[in-house]
Amino acid sequence: MSETDPFYSEEADGMSKRTQLEEYFSQSLEIDLLLRLCPDDEDTIYQIVDLLVDTCATNRKLLRIAGDDKPAEVVRSRFMKLNADHMLSKRQYELATGRRQKNDVIAYQIRQSFRPGEITAEEANKVGYELAMRFTKGKYAFIVATHTDRKHIHNHIIYNSTALDGTRKFRDFFFSALAVQRLSDLICLEHQLSVIEIKPYRERQKRTLYPPRESNRDRLCSVIDNILAEKPKDYEELLQKLEQQGYEVKRGKYTSVKGARQKRFIRFRTLGVGYSEEELKAVLAGEVEHRPRQKCPAPEQKFQMLVDIQAKLVEGKGTGFARWAKQHNLKEMSRTLIFLQENKIGSIEEMQERVDAATARYHELGDSIKASEKRLTEIAVLKAHIINYAKTRPVYDAYRKTGYSKRFLETHRTEITLHKAAKAAFDEANLKTLPKVKELDAEYSKRLTEKKARYPDYRKAKEEMQELLRAKKNVELFFAEEKSGAEKMKSR
Repeated sequence: MSETDPFYSEEADGMSKRTQLEEYFSQSLEIDLLLRLCPDDEDTIYQIVDLLVDTCATNRKLLRIAGDDKPAEVVRSRFMKLNADHMLSKRQYELATGRRQKNDVIAYQIRQSFRPGEITAEEANKVGYELAMRFTKGKYAFIVATHTDRKHIHNHIIYNSTALDGTRKFRDFFFSALAVQRLSDLICLEHQLSVIEIKPYRERQKRTLYPPRESNRDRLCSVIDNILAEKPKDYEELLQKLEQQGYEVKRGKYTSVKGARQKRFIRFRTLGVGYSEEELKAVLAGEVEHRPRQKCPAPEQKFQMLVDIQAKLVEGKGTGFARWAKQHNLKEMSRTLIFLQENKIGSIEEMQERVDAATARYHELGDSIKASEKRLTEIAVLKAHIINYAKTRPVYDAYRKTGYSKRFLETHRTEITLHKAAKAAFDEANLKTLPKVKELDAEYSKRLTEKKARYPDYRKAKEEMQELLRAKKNVELFFAEEKSGAEKMKSR
């Protein structure tokens, strides 16, 4: 600061700290000029000055800025470096050009990353400054912030959309990102830093396989496997080790656990073979050997649907998409032919017969499963009515003996309502004699077992039907395109 600044002049001796700050920011930010240029923003300008003064005049040692606690002296020193250029550039542009955009871009951002362990934060900041200076040619105000919160040091470069002299704005030209990338690579090479080698498009490897997501059940099985490897003394010690791993354990008839980010508890008996309470206790007792759960990979789709190129071109797709679609169709059609050969399908008629048979099989199994589910629901409802009927019968008999008293009805309305509902359900089902609860439980268990046994066949039939339908659609689309191409050749 110069000797004329209020903080160091003789006039400041009798002034308070807050008054000194107000005088300082009024001079450094040229508040009088800003008020003349922006008379409509008077309130906003004074609010900004008050905020700056309050921040710099505080007695706190730490200030919360953007969610982080920063030393007050650091914040104060940065605020004291503000000047009118930060606020006047956009206003000067409006006065010089007469343009005022409704949706104005305030600033642009560049991110620049470096290989971990290759550069220090100070060097990265210098490289970022050089990139910003060479890209903006020193005509736009910019800030270079170097972050070290990740394994790789990186820069955030923010530059003003309006030039320093206020005569022009930055034009985000086509392929500007590519220009920044090439300039950054050039500067990094000059500083003997590594850059990403850009391969031609045809040589780039496309990632088609993604790491499988581990479900909560798979994670729980892995934790149990690790605990069993430590050979706990008994079942209770296993549960205690699970609790140490962050799981909430619910003990009772069925043991269930819940992880930190899980919404529901998971019962051991639902984890599969080898993880029920009885099986785990047998493993701990040394009666059987534990076999970790084997993850079954998802079945790979043999072939995909062909793309209707003509329809996509009508929708507005370009020649690039058409070129890709032709290659895709050739690849998927070759896979479709392999599928047809493996299944010994040699004609359209055989294809239709196989499709009809697979569809009929799929619907047959689906109807069987739906019928089982319907009967299971009926059994559950009937069982509930039988139990309610038996429990409420003494109350209903007493109600009948009172001559259907209204006072008695009001007192025992719930029991009487359940009894009547059960009797109505029996009449609707034309039940002359009520079945025993044990018989219903036996039938329910049998039906449930049959339903579960049909599911593998049902899923297999569904996959077979979908593959045949997909193959049929591909063949039809392929011949349609061939026919269309032949007709175009004849017309020429």
